[in-house]
Amino acid sequence: MHKPIAPEGRIWWNSTTHLFFRKTNCTYTYTLKLSFYLCWYKRREQRRETNSCILLRPSICFTDIFYSKKPNQYCLDIVLVSLLSLCLLLSFRSSSMGGYRWKEGFSQMVVMCKIRSVLTLIGGVLNKAASFVVFCILDLLDIVMCFVYKVADFCIEAEWKPYACSSAKQDITGSGKILVSEQGESKIVCLTSSTKLRLEDISDTLYSRPSLVTEVSRLTVNELKKLKFDGTIKKGTARSTFTINSTIVEMLQGKMVGQHLHPIPRWSECDCEFCNSWASSCKDTLFVKAEGPKDKAREDVLFIHGFVSSSAFWTETLFPNFSSTAKSNYRLFAVDLLGFGRSPKPTDSLYTLREHVDMIEKSVLEPYKVKSFHIVAHSLGCILALAIAVKHPEAVKSLTLLAPPYYPVPKGEPATQYVMRRVAPRRVWPLMAFCASIACWYEHLSRTVSLVLCKHHRLWDFLIKLVTRNRIRTYLLEGFIRHTHNASWHTLHNIIFGTASKLDRYLDTVRDQLKCDVTIFHGKNDEVVPLECSYNVQRRIPCARLEVVENKDHITIVVGRQKEFARELEEIWKRSNK
Repeated sequence: MHKPIAPEGRIWWNSTTHLFFRKTNCTYTYTLKLSFYLCWYKRREQRRETNSCILLRPSICFTDIFYSKKPNQYCLDIVLVSLLSLCLLLSFRSSSMGGYRWKEGFSQMVVMCKIRSVLTLIGGVLNKAASFVVFCILDLLDIVMCFVYKVADFCIEAEWKPYACSSAKQDITGSGKILVSEQGESKIVCLTSSTKLRLEDISDTLYSRPSLVTEVSRLTVNELKKLKFDGTIKKGTARSTFTINSTIVEMLQGKMVGQHLHPIPRWSECDCEFCNSWASSCKDTLFVKAEGPKDKAREDVLFIHGFVSSSAFWTETLFPNFSSTAKSNYRLFAVDLLGFGRSPKPTDSLYTLREHVDMIEKSVLEPYKVKSFHIVAHSLGCILALAIAVKHPEAVKSLTLLAPPYYPVPKGEPATQYVMRRVAPRRVWPLMAFCASIACWYEHLSRTVSLVLCKHHRLWDFLIKLVTRNRIRTYLLEGFIRHTHNASWHTLHNIIFGTASKLDRYLDTVRDQLKCDVTIFHGKNDEVVPLECSYNVQRRIPCARLEVVENKDHITIVVGRQKEFARELEEIWKRSNK
């Protein structure tokens, strides 16, 4: 048997199914280990074999043999295999010593597989029905929370705060003018060339997240506005403009009235010394943890963390485990991205790809005079790493990507909306899909989660240390809950979703113009970023080397195997020099 290349998502039955059993006195002992070996194959041109086959071999107990696109089917597979094994075992025991009832056993196997398909279909229907009801309720709840937060912001901050959900982005005008509409008042704002470019960095998922409830409410509001403001705006002007929040426009123009370089944290954000240490500093740069020789360093390495994380993801795991040779030859830089950890968390930032890349250059590449460097990035940081590599193709010596979130967009599909539905499919099961849907689709519910976790992170730190008796290091938790909602919300949409149409070009540039080594690591049990994302990157960059780490997920691909991974990185850096 060949090792399965990739899952197809469904079972293909081969007409030449093989059944192997051993006719010895130990038959019943071996049948106790009976298991199915179901393999999904992709047809290759050079292979003459059929799509799949089923082997029943009682002398070998196969493990880790089920592949499926739906994680919740693994338990069902195991149960059905156990039932099939039991049925066949009883069939063999009840037969005479002269032969076996092959037809009965095979018919039972076919029946059980049909049962599996029926149960899978029923489970999918129930999941969709429950998801429709639950997310309709959440849509209504998010609308209510929008009004609640507007009132709370006005009462506490004495100012009406507009939200992204209150505006709709349609199309940009060639004349450089846009229509700004808020609370019944409209005005035309002229954009400079640089402002227009920055406006294109904003993902439309910030303003348009279509669902049944939101579409109904939007159509109702539009009809009411037509009745009230019919004839006030010329048709030609409306066609050549698009509506957007005026705060966004003025922010891009640098005309925010009353905003300081280091604004005071909002009432729903944490005001502790750790989270606001950047406000007391005169430097408007990211927090950078640098280790290694200052003058005799041969090369530099830049580490970029993922979403809702911090530089501690690297400094607490890899940095202590590098060899003395590596520490003497390499300068290691780990940054807290804009809005996370100890880095600045400006309330007037949109956290676009341009802003993140500019801040990394301003905080690491320029002050430390980095000329050539290696990049190690995890999850969302892989997108920033690709953007930096494309911007500095001659400087990057190696590119190591851990669980890159790359989803190829089919032709004709809106890129940002397609990726958002892939990441957050609005399903109550699996649990990871439900949590991702809450974070991606609901601005105000996710702000509530941030209010509970991030604003009160000191309380959570105390409770965890109290329960664990301070025996567990909480650096991962610190990165997860020490950010602002404004930072996480805009970074999620503008980086992961907003760059969906750019990643193909980035990967093509890396493939065609960069001469550096590209290595991809992915945990086989990763439920946050599916394994197919790394396969997609490898298809786009055929020279990239992909390593699938067994029994590791999105976090444990580094945490728990930091010594091994540190040695692997050192080998990558040495190989790139050769």
